[in-house]
Amino acid sequence: MGTLLRSALRPLRRVGGLRGAAAGKWQRREGGLGRQARLTAAFFFCPVAVPLRGVRHGANGLLYPGHIPTSPLQKALLAAGSAGMSLYNPYRHDMVAVLGETTGHGALKVLRDQMRNDPEGAEILQERPRISLSTLDLDKLRSLPEGSLGQEYLRFLHVNRVSPDTRAPARFVDDEELAYVIQRYREVHDMLHTLLGMPTNILGEIVVKWFEAVQTGLPMCILGALFGPIRLSAQSLQVLVSELIPWAIQNGRRAPCVLNLYYERRWEQPLRALREELGITDPPPCMSGAWRRP
Repeated sequence: MGTLLRSALRPLRRVGGLRGAAAGKWQRREGGLGRQARLTAAFFFCPVAVPLRGVRHGANGLLYPGHIPTSPLQKALLAAGSAGMSLYNPYRHDMVAVLGETTGHGALKVLRDQMRNDPEGAEILQERPRISLSTLDLDKLRSLPEGSLGQEYLRFLHVNRVSPDTRAPARFVDDEELAYVIQRYREVHDMLHTLLGMPTNILGEIVVKWFEAVQTGLPMCILGALFGPIRLSAQSLQVLVSELIPWAIQNGRRAPCVLNLYYERRWEQPLRALREELGITDPPPCMSGAWRRP
């Protein structure tokens, strides 16, 4: 298996090293992992904030910047390796990204079609907006009224110490439009945390994964929803099963496709009004205000 994995990944080793503080942080966190895992993970720490367009780049026929063409065998090996690493460490977002790209083709086509058939979703597919620190007007978000989507999203980023720039760029999706769909899904992930009122701890992430699994059908979301609870304490598991999972499933089924929302044009909309529009109810009492601490 190791020989096959090395053989499959050999043509892919063309990514530069990490730079700056992010590199040091990543190297400290991943220092105990095997060399092959580090090589694979290196593909996903060079985020780009450029539109994904349907043109071929260079002589190799790449479909979009950063595209790495892979054979079915390479995708299968990458999927198996990333699935194992994701289960071992749910916070390995780089491995979760690989898993999503190598197993999600069918689900991404369904999501793309849902976006095409919705006026707001079709506009997103046409204009290809990106959510990153370079595209966000942070001063404007700070000036928005309390309770607005923009103000609550900014508070979520600050309280949980997360950044939209940590989302890995698409690499292994062999269709430029589907590559944008999965990129959009990743970049609105924190928006879903805000909408659902979920923190970024493991319990909050599992709840969001259940919502995303119902909404998207992506295998990586289903895998995370089913196997993420393994590491929970008995008390947290009881709360998850009795309250949070039913709540996430009900809201995921009731809400329209959350990829059809042009969030960048809704910053001023009150979060409560947006939840009502989507049919999303307030978080269960056990999680209410979980990330709204000072």
